Amino acid sequence: MVNTCDGNFGNDKSFRSFVRNMTDIDNKERIRLAAHDLMMKYGIRSISMDDIATNLGMSKKTIYQFYTDKDALVEAVVDGEINRTRGICENDKQLAENAVHEIVLAIDMVKEIFKTINPSLLFDLHKYHPAAFLKFNQHKNTFLYKIMYDNIQWGKKQKLYRPEINTEILARFRVESMFIPMNQDFHAGINSTLLEAEEQIITHFLYGLTTPGGYEMALKYLNERKKTTDKKLSKQ
Repeated sequence: MVNTCDGNFGNDKSFRSFVRNMTDIDNKERIRLAAHDLMMKYGIRSISMDDIATNLGMSKKTIYQFYTDKDALVEAVVDGEINRTRGICENDKQLAENAVHEIVLAIDMVKEIFKTINPSLLFDLHKYHPAAFLKFNQHKNTFLYKIMYDNIQWGKKQKLYRPEINTEILARFRVESMFIPMNQDFHAGINSTLLEAEEQIITHFLYGLTTPGGYEMALKYLNERKKTTDKKLSKQ
């Protein structure tokens, strides 16, 4: 049985401090999430600290208690997105039945990321927030590259991917091609959304990797995914 007089249970000052710390954590996360949603939708440059404060119904002064400036807030947004995508990739790896299945599962992650993203996001990040862009680049060139490298090696071992493929080149190509549709010039003269472009690129990248057996498996998973998606849409 716990004696409420033990430790800090009976210390009213410590309890108030605990509650205040928890409130601070909640507010800091609320600010980060609001900034994330606004920046993903409208781009980074066009969103000010005033916009975020208005969205949250709090003063700008309160935001500065948790984030010293916009650079710090942008870095926090990037850190959060890196952690989120890392978790999804690692989870997909655990769930995947094989290398082909892992890439098909990744389509849903791509869909979630790119369905509301503003195409100017990477440009803004690179030009106005170099420290945050460096973090993004490191994540892309280390973690995402390794995920793709390991997937290609796995597919080769399972004889689902063609053995003559250069794993390093194709892994790097896939990571870089993920962000091609965010270049405004890419969409010149074509009628497609960012999400449509991403889905086409990842699907045809997968087809290019596969052996005949891997291709049949890719078709099976993609058809199953389409049926599930259509079913969800019909219920909306």
